[in-house]
Amino acid sequence: MDTLTDVLNHIRSSGALLGRTLANPPWSATFAERASLSLVTMLHGQAWIVDGGESHRLGSQDIAVVVGPAPFAVTSDPEASPAPMYVQTEAGVCLDGAGNTADSIALGIRTCGTQLDADDTMLTGSFTVTGRVADRLLGALPRVFVVPRAAQRTAALQLLEAEILREEPGQQAILDRLLDLVLVGALRDWFALPGTKAPGWYRASSDPVVGTALAAIHDAPHHPWTIELLARRAHVSRATLARRFTALLGEPPMSYLTSWRLCVAADLLERDDATVESVAREVGYSGAYALSTAFHREYGIRPSQYRRAPVRP
Repeated sequence: MDTLTDVLNHIRSSGALLGRTLANPPWSATFAERASLSLVTMLHGQAWIVDGGESHRLGSQDIAVVVGPAPFAVTSDPEASPAPMYVQTEAGVCLDGAGNTADSIALGIRTCGTQLDADDTMLTGSFTVTGRVADRLLGALPRVFVVPRAAQRTAALQLLEAEILREEPGQQAILDRLLDLVLVGALRDWFALPGTKAPGWYRASSDPVVGTALAAIHDAPHHPWTIELLARRAHVSRATLARRFTALLGEPPMSYLTSWRLCVAADLLERDDATVESVAREVGYSGAYALSTAFHREYGIRPSQYRRAPVRP
């Protein structure tokens, strides 16, 4: 299993908020739902994402991803600063300028705006994820990144556009999966853009030596790996593997193995009812005591305390 696939297997949308906005310039909308990941694309027309003091242009069919819970705005004209048509709140409710539920701008299923034949059409989707593995990916991404239409290599956006207006049983599940496809494709396409600073683990995946060792770790984190076993899997010496691994990822193979095991353990503790003992064995520790010692050294808290903590350290 390649590293990106393994990371993204831990990050899936569920109950994502998706919708279209139709409007004639000038217009703006504010998104304050505190999502982990937000997708914004202009199906027709162009717009700007305004985040703090920065503006990011979106041409037609460009895909933008906004990382993190801070509010941001999308507008047809960042210089004019038009009042927002609506503010999307944390509960997924759209409020108008007076703070009332914006029923007056509803135009049908998951669609709002000024009129059906408006010049601009914006599609947005957002969802929240938690956990150490998610943090590992999100922490490696910029606040806003844009994938131009010309750099997109999948047709997932067109599938999402066609599906969003349907209302049938199982619709939310289909939209969640399509949103996942769009986001995964956007990530992969953005990492491939010239000048993009992709995370070390992503760049290392294509290295014939380090990529082999990484795949082994992610395929079976519970395996009793040693530097010798990983080097044998990659068909190089221990010294060669350690040197190349550290140069690409900034840490030795065994250090990476430990941090990945503890990331997975933390997510299992947060989401499952499994005992600390069973979690320990699932990620490659001999028992609860061994996991607890390593976990406390990494996160400053015992696994059982981490599971009960209202705010994760």
